[in-house]
Amino acid sequence: MRPLLRPLLRGVTYTRILHLWVTALPFSIWIFIFPSAPWAPALVLIPLGLVPAVRRGEGIQARMLLTSDERESEFSEEPSATWRDRWRTVLWLAVRMGLAMATTFTTTWLPALAYGAAHLAMGHTVGGVPWLEDGSPHWAYALLIPVLLVLLYATVVGLGELVTIAARRLLGPSPAERLATLEARTEQLLERTRIARELHDSIGHALTIAVVQAGAARAAADPAFTDRALEAIEETGRTALEDLDRVLGILREPERPVSSRPTLVDAGRLLESARASGVRLDAEVTGPVDTVPGPVSREGYRILQESLTNALRHAGPVPVRARVGVADGTLLLEIRNPLDGEVPGPGRGSGLRGIRERAALLGGRARTGPDGGDWLVRAELPLG
Repeated sequence: MRPLLRPLLRGVTYTRILHLWVTALPFSIWIFIFPSAPWAPALVLIPLGLVPAVRRGEGIQARMLLTSDERESEFSEEPSATWRDRWRTVLWLAVRMGLAMATTFTTTWLPALAYGAAHLAMGHTVGGVPWLEDGSPHWAYALLIPVLLVLLYATVVGLGELVTIAARRLLGPSPAERLATLEARTEQLLERTRIARELHDSIGHALTIAVVQAGAARAAADPAFTDRALEAIEETGRTALEDLDRVLGILREPERPVSSRPTLVDAGRLLESARASGVRLDAEVTGPVDTVPGPVSREGYRILQESLTNALRHAGPVPVRARVGVADGTLLLEIRNPLDGEVPGPGRGSGLRGIRERAALLGGRARTGPDGGDWLVRAELPLG
């Protein structure tokens, strides 16, 4: 019994009926004034539905009145872009009008019939109620009341569901709109993933440098070394704050250009920061790095940064060899350091996964893993 009554407790049941009543109101007034031409308003539906903006208005109404969850709209809220969408809107208006007239008729006369049946059951006569005005009072009319109420319930719930189903079919997004929505969501997910990688690489690198420098300064017990360590921590922290402010700016203003992100032209500062942390770094940059396209140069910088961070974090102040070269339409990055302790499993860690994802998004490839007693990160990124 409870499941049958549940629709009567949902607000959307009544907003659907309201949606149909609003539609029927102007047609009911027309029929009342011009009963000899009740079909005339239907002629307006074709030119009205062919107006592109009408589809948008109908979609907004459907979202607000026909569904209970407004967070995820099932209806298109864009103007008609094709003739197919226009004719779907015309058909929707015709279906909506037909269901609206049926709803208005049943929700008006079924309660009136139930009221008349109750009066006849109590021994009173009824006037003005079709089919019952000539009836003789009798208790048996009481049996008709629950039947009429069940019919009213079925009308209210059934026609509401029917108009919602029709709206989903006729006002739902077209294939082109579904594709555009999917592309927009994909872009959002890619942007979130990129921002997560940016924060991981930038903040992770700064914290690693700070931890290594602080530990080395405490172990050295040398005021001069401590001053240099604090200076390196300060510089690295300042750079990390700039990166953090830039990334948060992108979150606040999605249209902000990404040109302020560091590129391989800024690799010198990154290499000096690694040396200041105690890494014995042998770095070599060959080829016209300044001509590398922006997206490739930015991702190359992050791959180099993450590789140096991993060397500091997992191997400590060990010799690191870094090679950055541009030749034959390819950017090659190779970072190698001696293995110290347990060999990480393949693909372990979000940093290594991020390196491979960056390379793959640019149509390149990256390899991370042990190589002849060293830990090797090698990335090849096409410049095209």
